[in-house]
Amino acid sequence: MEIKEAKKIFKENFIGPDELDKIADKLNFAPAISYGKIPKINFNDEQLKKAAKDYILILGIPKAANGDNLTLNLMRDFLGTDPDEKEPCFYHQDWYLKEKFAAETSLKFNWHLIKKEVEKKTRGQNPETMIGAAFPSAILTAFTFFAYYYTAGQILWRHDFIWCADKDHNGDRIYTGRYVDPYGINKKGFNIHRHLSIRPCYGLIPEIK
Repeated sequence: MEIKEAKKIFKENFIGPDELDKIADKLNFAPAISYGKIPKINFNDEQLKKAAKDYILILGIPKAANGDNLTLNLMRDFLGTDPDEKEPCFYHQDWYLKEKFAAETSLKFNWHLIKKEVEKKTRGQNPETMIGAAFPSAILTAFTFFAYYYTAGQILWRHDFIWCADKDHNGDRIYTGRYVDPYGINKKGFNIHRHLSIRPCYGLIPEIK
């Protein structure tokens, strides 16, 4: 399917080279046009037509404006962590700054399809039981969240956390999302967390009562 046709059927759920070039300065990445030839959409017509209503079709951008890899850390540095100063932003946390998925991983210059809402059947389920699930990378969720904010004017995964394909150095799975705390306790910001697995270092110290 050609870009023009895909844009027509996806409507606001389409974020291609033209849409990205308009917001490049807001997210500090290199314009898609600077890469030269735009890659063909790597999904067949049937997949695209079926996904158009519930998925976002987005072109990944691998480089920042200065030529460095567009990593989560670089996006965080540029967008900040204080909603009182600037929005949208990342949630104020720094545990992941030295993790490979945040410091080194960037997107490839190709197309991605990522769902707009959490699948109901997966709510509250252990991600390790989701055999064969196509978890998105953490960088893809962040890039899509901020790009969609600026192109469609909407907040994705407002109160939901999204399981990701990445794991930290301990093997704990990463999850992202939930820009707004529904209880109003925490400040706004795009969250990046890890789901702690139970290991031998966890245990009970009984209290005699």
